[in-house]
Amino acid sequence: MVNTDETFVIVGGGLAGAKAAETLRAEGFGGRVIVLGDEGERPYERPPLSKQFLAGKADRDSVFVHEPDWYEQADVELRLGQPVVHLDRVAKAVRLDDGTSVRYDRLLLATGAEPRRLDVPGADLAGIHHLRDLAHAEQLREVLTEVGRDQGQLVIAGAGWIGLEVAAAARAYGAEVTIVQPSPTPLHRVLGPELGAVFRDLHAEHGVRFHFGTRLTEIVGQDGTVVSVRTDDGAEHPAHALLVAVGAAPRTALAEAAGLAVVDRADGGGIAVDAALRTSDPFIHAAGDVAAADHPLLDTRLRVEHWANALNGGPAAARAMLGQDISYDRVPYFFSDQYDLGMEYSGYAPPGSYDQVVYRGDVGKREFIAFWLHEGRVLAGMNVNVWDVAEQIQQLIRSGTPLGPEQLADSQVPLDSLA
Repeated sequence: MVNTDETFVIVGGGLAGAKAAETLRAEGFGGRVIVLGDEGERPYERPPLSKQFLAGKADRDSVFVHEPDWYEQADVELRLGQPVVHLDRVAKAVRLDDGTSVRYDRLLLATGAEPRRLDVPGADLAGIHHLRDLAHAEQLREVLTEVGRDQGQLVIAGAGWIGLEVAAAARAYGAEVTIVQPSPTPLHRVLGPELGAVFRDLHAEHGVRFHFGTRLTEIVGQDGTVVSVRTDDGAEHPAHALLVAVGAAPRTALAEAAGLAVVDRADGGGIAVDAALRTSDPFIHAAGDVAAADHPLLDTRLRVEHWANALNGGPAAARAMLGQDISYDRVPYFFSDQYDLGMEYSGYAPPGSYDQVVYRGDVGKREFIAFWLHEGRVLAGMNVNVWDVAEQIQQLIRSGTPLGPEQLADSQVPLDSLA
């Protein structure tokens, strides 16, 4: 049992940090728990920001992880609006931007990620938006309402999950949408060309215009506000608003300055942690979007920026901080809802890692499961408008059993009989 005189500090007021604090108390830790968040909001979940909340289908209170009084009841010190600016590993203390210091016995870095910016002329104009935090989502919801009412033009730089989900919300508001994307399909690096085409066709059917194979090179303004964007093929697209959705960068500055091992950006970035989510300093752990972990099941170092990783990684790190024997080997999982398409993805199959994609169900009706295979082994699976199969897909990934494509494609063969 951990000494009740000890202080555990969590830097980061997001889902991973909140669930870590919850787990520390649930596991019986009686010492001091301090959560330091740089935002003024108590911890909240991010998926609704580009889904239900952005679409106006969920209210503000629905996004928070805990009720307002939970922290006091759990004896968790929640300090909001207090960014941590320095980590002193020798003194085992962190310094806040107001100059005060907080000592720790164990430290969890759950600093998350931040949106990447465009480095092009006009990037400082008004009317350019990002989507990462609650304030962004509130502002963007107002913008989509206004642009949709006027049937104006929203340009989105990037056809990843955020870009596509915002596009779906914008079309529901009535906005015209153009997406600029360097790759030949949406989600090219995540799903490959086969499944990227499914999302291309889905959005095209809903009136979204894609401009593939191009990059945004200039943002044109008038009276200080964006009015159009230019791409490297010489085209110009009118824009009443621009969403920059070109990915997120892990917030590793605090760790780097303190001398903790980090992963090169070319390899995905993040704070390097082992399977117990422990950094190169045995008294410091990292979890959530910022953690690049040795994954025992996948036998690779992996940084995952999705909700399920924060939901499960925070508690895993908390248990490791308590001295429990932890091997964090969750199968990566994420989900998305766009128009009438709902999907869940389990596994890890970057381009070049698989040699075959097998489908079960009706791709044309968008009611199917796709499996990414390498030498017959299931690397990943995505269920589209087919439900209650994610756990079975994850078991196929875990088993590593070589399977014939005809078995996977046959809907009459139960998935749980194949693992």
